[in-house]
Amino acid sequence: MSPLALLADRPWVEENVPLGPLTTYKLGGRARWLVTVDDPGVLDEVIATGVFREVPVLVVGRGSNLVVSDRGFDGVVLRLGKGYSDIGFDGDAVEAGAAVPLPRLARTTAERGMAGLEFFVGVPGSVGGAVRQNAGCFGYETRDRLVEAHLVDLGTGRRFSGGPDDLDLSYRHSNVAAHHLVERATFRTEPGEPEESLRLIREITRWRRDHQPGGTLNAGSVFKNPEGSSAGKIIDELGLKGLRVGDVTVSEKHANFFVAGPGATADDIAALVRLVREKVKAETGVDLEPEIQFVGFES
Repeated sequence: MSPLALLADRPWVEENVPLGPLTTYKLGGRARWLVTVDDPGVLDEVIATGVFREVPVLVVGRGSNLVVSDRGFDGVVLRLGKGYSDIGFDGDAVEAGAAVPLPRLARTTAERGMAGLEFFVGVPGSVGGAVRQNAGCFGYETRDRLVEAHLVDLGTGRRFSGGPDDLDLSYRHSNVAAHHLVERATFRTEPGEPEESLRLIREITRWRRDHQPGGTLNAGSVFKNPEGSSAGKIIDELGLKGLRVGDVTVSEKHANFFVAGPGATADDIAALVRLVREKVKAETGVDLEPEIQFVGFES
C-alpha cells in the first residue's frame, strides 16, 4: 500500500486544500494534501509511512514570507498545530514550540521581565520560520538569542539539535533544508524590567505602523538587503514606488513591500518581483535576492 493510501483516512489529513488562507498574501492555488500535526506522536506516524520520501513537502508556518503559485503545490503541505504552540521557562532560558507566533513570544517574555526578545514583535512569523530564515529586524537576528533548535529529518525521522553555528545562521540564511522541520527552539534572555521591555515593543510597533504598509496584503520585505545598503532605498531611488503588475503594486510607503489588491494573482506578484529585480540590476548592477519564498512556480 502506498504512503498516501495509508494517510488517506486519517482525520488530520485533508485533500485539495486552498493554500491562500495559510499565507499573508491570501493568494495561490491548492495543495494536493495538507497534514496538520498536533504532537510529535502524530508526526512520527506520518514520517513512518514514508510519504516524505515519495512526494515533495512544504512546511508552512504563518505564511508571512510565502507566495504559492496559482497552480498550487502538488505535494504534501505540513503544518504544525496546537501541540507546538507552548512556551516554557527555565531560569533565563525560554523554550518555545515552532508554531508559536514571534510577537506572542516577544510579549510573553517581556511581561515576565525577560529581556532580549522584544525585536521579535516586528517579525510576523513563527519560531520555526525564525530559525529557518534567521529572521530579525531593528539590528537584531534570531542567532543573537538562539541557544538551540530541535529539528527532525522528515525523510528519515532522525531528530537532531543545533545552535547558531551548527545551523549556519547568517543574514536571512540557515542550512535548514526543505525536508527538515523545526520542532522547538530555546532562546537566551536576560533580566529586565517589564515596563521597559513593553515600552520598546510599543516603539517597534509604532515604527512599523508609521513606516510599513500595515492593513494590506503583503509578505513583508520582498528582497534581502544587499551588503552595505537597503533594498527599499535602492528601489525608491530608482523611482519604482507605485510600479504595478496586474493588481500588485510596489508600496508607496515602503518600496521593499509589494501590496496585493483584490484582483491580484500570485503570478502578478512573481512578475512584479522579476520586473523590479531586472530594473535594479540594469540601473545599478545590484542583483537583489528575494527574501520571500516562491512555491510551485516554473524555474
